[in-house]
Amino acid sequence: MGEPATTRRRALISVTDKTGVGELARGLAELGFSLLSTGGTMREIRAAGVDAQEVADYTGSPEMMDGRLKTLHPRVHGGILARRDHADDLAAMAQHGIDEIDLVVVNLYAFRDTARRPGASPAEVVENIDIGGPTMIRSAAKNHRYVAVVVDPNDYPAVLAGLKANGGVLPEAQRRELAAKAFAHTASYDTAVAAWFADRQRHQSGAPRFGAQFGLVGERVQSLRYGENPGQHAAYYRDPDALLPSLAAARQLSGKELSYNNLLDLDAAMGVAFEFTEPSVAIVKHLNPCGTASGPDAAVAFRAALDADPVSAFGGIVGVNVEVTRALAEVMVAHAGFLEAIVAPAFAADAVPVLQAAKWGANVRLLELGGVPPRSERVLLRQIDGGFLLQTYQPGSLYQERQVVTRTQPSAAQLAQLDFAMRVCKHVKSNAIVLAAAPQAGVLASVGVGAGQMSRVDSVRIATEKAQERARGAVLASDAFFPFADGLELAAAAGVAAVIQPGGSKRDDEVIAAADAAGVVMVFTGTRHFRH
Repeated sequence: MGEPATTRRRALISVTDKTGVGELARGLAELGFSLLSTGGTMREIRAAGVDAQEVADYTGSPEMMDGRLKTLHPRVHGGILARRDHADDLAAMAQHGIDEIDLVVVNLYAFRDTARRPGASPAEVVENIDIGGPTMIRSAAKNHRYVAVVVDPNDYPAVLAGLKANGGVLPEAQRRELAAKAFAHTASYDTAVAAWFADRQRHQSGAPRFGAQFGLVGERVQSLRYGENPGQHAAYYRDPDALLPSLAAARQLSGKELSYNNLLDLDAAMGVAFEFTEPSVAIVKHLNPCGTASGPDAAVAFRAALDADPVSAFGGIVGVNVEVTRALAEVMVAHAGFLEAIVAPAFAADAVPVLQAAKWGANVRLLELGGVPPRSERVLLRQIDGGFLLQTYQPGSLYQERQVVTRTQPSAAQLAQLDFAMRVCKHVKSNAIVLAAAPQAGVLASVGVGAGQMSRVDSVRIATEKAQERARGAVLASDAFFPFADGLELAAAAGVAAVIQPGGSKRDDEVIAAADAAGVVMVFTGTRHFRH
């Protein structure tokens, strides 16, 4: 028969993130809690002037295997899991000298930080897979009817306040809320570990790009006022395992709260702007780039992008692939009627006040990414009824080779314009048509966009109508082949001089013949860019 369990309330504290743990320990001691702890957490608590018992002394079993084994013991988990109103549980506690543990404060080994650290070996990463921590968290969360579990240092003040207000026992609703957060915490942790193993497996010869299972965990950034439309509930989440920099980790420097639609358009604007290495600007409306340009500097590019479709650009979302300078900010304020949001790798300190001083400046959202985001390793996810789809990001390299299929050969200038047009086209909703030109030396810009039509010829018609006289001498990119010659003929009639498209239609010969008849250059790439 062991010693009888004590009646004094007890807390077990073992944390990797030691933020605020000294203050928490002092608060618990003042409330009459006895404390159990381990290693570095124990030193932090004692440095705060609070006494704590080493877990190894409490269990009578020393830490072993380099700390792998320390809390996995019946005196720990029995004290956490025991149901206080079950006679058999209480009898087992008395028989084995197990004390009740009423509060568990645990956060986990820094697995994500280790996995992301350049040069970290697989052995180091594996060693940072926490075992005892998740087990204690899950035990406490399961038994939340009697035990409170805390995984986030931000919750320490509320926990202390709840204990003080309720005689050392947290209210049931607060315990339940903390348990839900704890299970989400361990789920996120396990998802990160599984993703790391899946990534390693993916690089093995013959392994599929996507494994048999896929986990996704998000950390809420904010609740949104509504979704695409009022009446739809919405929230904004960050993927804790996403490569950085990213939109979800961007810093908002100014402007109103972000909306659901803002975030979708900001992501689209980034996608277009970062397609290019030259200073480039994309103006997006409803996920489609209404104006895109590259130039010697971003201020020149912005003017050209705005000129592409100034009517549609009103209230647009702007993506910039270089720092927003004061010069660019001044051009935006001088020439843009109204902008909803701007996203860029950085904003110069003297650029922000210029944007804020505009008549719309108090509202425009400024999102600073903190660098150029990686694109090639992105995984794209789309939800469908009852499931979701995954695909890899389509990289910037659009095609292995260009095949000129017409008698007329393209000039070097036309090839540059065709490449630009196709890079924009891959970000336009299908059926997608983009007209592009060089409005001035050193500048490439879209001059007409036809997006999201059910027939390709209608997209051509919209793009040429948008371009008007600028269609003469322009080039055209199509995201997929022309099924008939009518689209090519319509473009030629508007004055388009060169076309780039994947090819692959049963009627390619008819389309090529129509291009030859009109004296239009046509290039096949063999690569489709549907965007549904």
